[in-house]
Amino acid sequence: MKPILFIDFYKTLNHERYWHSLPKDLDQKLQESFFAKDKSLIHDWMLGKYTDREVNKLISEKLNVPFDYLWKLFVNDCKNMTVPIQTLEKISSLRDKFILILITVNTDSFTAYTSKILNLEKYFDYISNSYCEKKHKNTNGGELFVKYAKKFNSPISKSFLIDDKESICQTFRLLSGTAYQVDEKKDINYYLDILIEKFI
Repeated sequence: MKPILFIDFYKTLNHERYWHSLPKDLDQKLQESFFAKDKSLIHDWMLGKYTDREVNKLISEKLNVPFDYLWKLFVNDCKNMTVPIQTLEKISSLRDKFILILITVNTDSFTAYTSKILNLEKYFDYISNSYCEKKHKNTNGGELFVKYAKKFNSPISKSFLIDDKESICQTFRLLSGTAYQVDEKKDINYYLDILIEKFI
């Protein structure tokens, strides 16, 4: 059986935030209210406890902006997120050597809009979204990684992860997998090139 290549989405494949088209003053208020200190709403949303409409309703009330305006901007931003085609092509080139799994801590809007617009199913064998899984990548010591290793009968010890978060990379390493952490100097393409050179 082929090894698994797990790839993260946000800050690995894509670097655009939700509501990134908000005017600067509203965006600052949004960041301070929902991302700076108390992230519980966003955290729960990514575990499937809220829908995208419910979250936008709460934010519209907090920011004192019309829901219809915020919702339209949010959906439009979700539909206009980008991933470089050359990166997707590199991932595709590894398909014969790996089971390709996009594993993301994300929301229902990712599945409803972003994934479809980007046609990610064309490039990955499976897409795992925390909203649908009801758990994060680090939950119970990385049980999602174990789940997919069992599902595809592929040992984690032979599998790889590309992710931006050190804590998730460390979890994967503790499970005996090889984890590559992307940063400003070594992006996803750097690590994809390593895998291409090694396996193709």
